[in-house]
Amino acid sequence: MTDVLTYQGEFESNLELQLAESVKAGFPSPADDYRHEPLDFNRDLIRHPEATFYGRVDGDSMIEAGIGDGDIAIIDRALEAADGDIVVAYINNEFTMKYLDLSHSKDGYIELKPANRKYSPIRISDTDNFEVWGVVVWTIRNWKR
Repeated sequence: MTDVLTYQGEFESNLELQLAESVKAGFPSPADDYRHEPLDFNRDLIRHPEATFYGRVDGDSMIEAGIGDGDIAIIDRALEAADGDIVVAYINNEFTMKYLDLSHSKDGYIELKPANRKYSPIRISDTDNFEVWGVVVWTIRNWKR
């Protein structure tokens, strides 16, 4: 496994931040000063607070998906994972974050696919101790390190 998530606890506090209507990646506009209601991560990003956790990403296997070492993943355990979702999986006593590929289910296996060409997919069969632990719904990246 190439990525390991460190459990960081549940969301408990209420923090409201101002939300700009849009953030242009071009020239600024005077209309950009208009703000909407405050953004509260707990209210606006978390659908299932009792089943949502966050973890710090350790590794680079999801870098081509925009998820890098040190990023924070918000993981919802109440969601049912679907083909193509980025999931946190527990396989053979380790956690990893990968794309879930169910396209081989009829052949008796599934795959966990990295988003980094350096790594190979992980093939999961009936003999593996495997569980989809949760679905990654958001990630947070610190661009100023």
